[in-house]
Amino acid sequence: MRATVIHGAGDVRVENVPDPKIQLPTDAVVRVLRTCICGSDLWPYGSMPESETGERIGHEFLGVVDDTGSEISGLQNGDLVLAPFVWADNTCDFCGEGLQTSCRHGGMWGVGDVDGAQAEAVRVPQAQGTLVKLPVGADSELLPSLLTLSDVFSTGHHAAVQAGVGAGSAVTVIGDGAVGLSAVLAAKRLGAEQVLLMGRHTERTNLGREFGATDVVPERGDEGVARARELAGGDGTRTVLECVGTKPALETAFGAVRDGGVVSRVGAPQYAEGPIGFDVFFRNITLTGGVAPARAYIEQLLPDVLEGRIQPGRVFDRTVGLDEVPDGYRAMADREALKVLVRP
Repeated sequence: MRATVIHGAGDVRVENVPDPKIQLPTDAVVRVLRTCICGSDLWPYGSMPESETGERIGHEFLGVVDDTGSEISGLQNGDLVLAPFVWADNTCDFCGEGLQTSCRHGGMWGVGDVDGAQAEAVRVPQAQGTLVKLPVGADSELLPSLLTLSDVFSTGHHAAVQAGVGAGSAVTVIGDGAVGLSAVLAAKRLGAEQVLLMGRHTERTNLGREFGATDVVPERGDEGVARARELAGGDGTRTVLECVGTKPALETAFGAVRDGGVVSRVGAPQYAEGPIGFDVFFRNITLTGGVAPARAYIEQLLPDVLEGRIQPGRVFDRTVGLDEVPDGYRAMADREALKVLVRP
């Protein structure tokens, strides 16, 4: 089959690889109908050392079950299923706490002998716990929005939940990428009354306004912090959702949050140390967030997508075939595309 392999910074290829097969009785094989390129995929695309063998890549997909192991029940060939961006048994103690990202028997796509999602098919370990059956057809117009539950919308939702966003909240969202826009939509869904979106790409912030942003702050640094505080009455908002992952974004978050407030970070951190010294301590700022346990959220978010109350799939602004994935990476890295949907 054909699959995406990254060989180093800027070097993404679509290659022939062995077809996935059942290796363990808890496996399934899923034929991929939709996958996508994630903003976090751009980090290795920008910095990965050269590799002769390369690594499989991609962690968001939905598709049709083609085969199942002998211990799988509740799934059968032909079922349309969604996979969260980590696989998990969904039965261990961590999974029972809604922390499938710490599953004792789980792992990441594209690591070791596990397939990456940007491919024609994927072997799914712990398939019964990982996969969520979807009650729509393979030709449903809802597939893009359903795919966002695999990662990007669940991640935006996680940012808002961890920050305690609820009815009447005032929220600042840092970042106008797909996760930031998802966080805007998630905050609005949870009842936020004021949502400040810090971003400067007009096409993206326009979508952010349609998702529920009440104000847009294009300024950066100290100027951006001052503007966000001004819009929030001078003291900043009680909740700030940091959806970028850089140290300057975290610094902005601490600047924009109200004393006693919460900063929730879900941008994959590209730093080892942050500004969490005495100033943050003295202001009683809470830092939370982390990697989103998408599997814990999918079933609670699913009805709003199925019934059309939210359309998170609007973050996809370009669709490519599998052979065009390298150009999709380039387009996202060059900010020509917000998020690229892939139809193998």
